Amino acid sequence: MLLTIKQLQVKYGNQTALQINSPLGIEEGERIGVIGSNGAGKSTLVKALLGLINYEGRIVTDLKPEQMAAHMQSNAYVTTMPVKRVMEMVLDTKIKENKELQELIEFFEFEKCLPKRYNALSGGQKQKFTIIMIMMQKAELTFYDEVTSGLDFETRQKLMEKMAEWYRDKKDSLIIVSHYYEELEQLADKILLLDQGKVIAFGRQEELFRTYCGNAIFIMDNNPVNSSLVKGFHALKSPGHLIALSCRDKEEERKLLSILMDNNVNFKRSNSDIEIMSINAREQFYAGAPCV
Repeated sequence: MLLTIKQLQVKYGNQTALQINSPLGIEEGERIGVIGSNGAGKSTLVKALLGLINYEGRIVTDLKPEQMAAHMQSNAYVTTMPVKRVMEMVLDTKIKENKELQELIEFFEFEKCLPKRYNALSGGQKQKFTIIMIMMQKAELTFYDEVTSGLDFETRQKLMEKMAEWYRDKKDSLIIVSHYYEELEQLADKILLLDQGKVIAFGRQEELFRTYCGNAIFIMDNNPVNSSLVKGFHALKSPGHLIALSCRDKEEERKLLSILMDNNVNFKRSNSDIEIMSINAREQFYAGAPCV
């Protein structure tokens, strides 16, 4: 086991920001996606695991601080010199002499940014710069805390596609904090769902989906016509403008599919929708499920 949280409590004054009661383990090569609304305890968890804040409990790991790398929400670099110089100074290497660094710069299409100063980079370019710096550390465990925060949708999509592609055939261990569900669908194989400092659910993405959503779900606009057509099928909790229906087996799925297609209803089928899974996991938790 790469890292195990035996028990963990973080308090800010009299307020409990994070409370984990049962053991949570991270194995080598796993990608853990941490999700939750603002104030859920996501960044607090990262800071505790990195030893940046005080906590009560036990975090068991053989990893030394230099074997962990972290992309935090706020990053600042020297602005008096080109980022090429900053990169070479921090990494203690020359770009022209380091093939791995050259590969990362080319992969993230960062060549034209090298002569610029950090404060002249766009938001997406700043994130690429930091990601390259983090990846070059080749850490045993890497944390990404809201790596696309503040970026527009198109820039976010392109950056996450690049990251997913880079890590696809690698065995890096990652903890990725995000409030964007689609990002974790691309990068994470396990999900840790936090809410108000509590663990709502933890497990493999596909297992959590089956537990809280069934074999597959069909999502469509919430309007009177659609509501009438799908009456009798099992409706899940979902955002108010949508209807999300759970199908427990292929027969039920074929029946629903036939109705939707015969009536020309636009819909999306999914067996991995983290947003709907998260909504229903929270619903069940607060309905009386035990704390993890």
